[in-house]
Amino acid sequence: MDWPIAEVARMSGVTARTLRHYDEVGLLPPARIGANGHRYYGERQLLRLQQILVLRALGVGLVEVGRILAEQVDEVDALRGHHRWLLAERDRLDALAGTVSRTIAELEQSRKDGNPMTVNRPENLFEGIQPSQYQESLRDFPEHAQEVARSVAAMTPQDIEAGQRERTTQMILLADLMAAGHPADAAPVQAQIDAQYQAMTELRPVSAEEYRTVGRSCVDNSAWRAAYEAIAPGLAVYQRDAIEAYATTRLS
Repeated sequence: MDWPIAEVARMSGVTARTLRHYDEVGLLPPARIGANGHRYYGERQLLRLQQILVLRALGVGLVEVGRILAEQVDEVDALRGHHRWLLAERDRLDALAGTVSRTIAELEQSRKDGNPMTVNRPENLFEGIQPSQYQESLRDFPEHAQEVARSVAAMTPQDIEAGQRERTTQMILLADLMAAGHPADAAPVQAQIDAQYQAMTELRPVSAEEYRTVGRSCVDNSAWRAAYEAIAPGLAVYQRDAIEAYATTRLS
């Protein structure tokens, strides 16, 4: 049995345009093309599409997806590998969600008490957010990733913890501004984005276009998006739009 491209798009949630693109780049040729020129997909193609979508959800680029699929010999073994990968990612995200949940609770309590935020176990803030994972998420920015790696190598555990604390705090502050209804180009939001930009440029110069790419990766990179969305739904898009506004008004 086979299914027309429109039906595959409906079942998978992937647009017909994306399916055609996967065919054009050699990732997912259809089982056959009918006399009417329409693409039709069989069970084998649907299994391959499932693997592509799993890998894409894990943040793997199309070129790397193609390499992984080309090296596969047994579909069941491949699916077992993807399953192990998904379970590991689930555990990481569960840890991250727990970290953010505790931080929110402590922030809310400190505001009720009228006191600065205090944390009995500071390391709890950073479960699920490891420097190696942050560096891996920078794979689309190799030059910056190299500088981050050099910087981390020279850090003490206390320095690394302080950096993690700062990144978490920035994300929570941005979520607060979003919740308060500030648009992405509002002055207080742009002040937060400027602080982030200045921190990046301490390692190396960052152009307007590169910073825009970083902003887009907050949505396109699954690891980054998951970290933002664990703090507040919509925060990844908000960060991207704020960076776009900053790059346009201050860097262009």
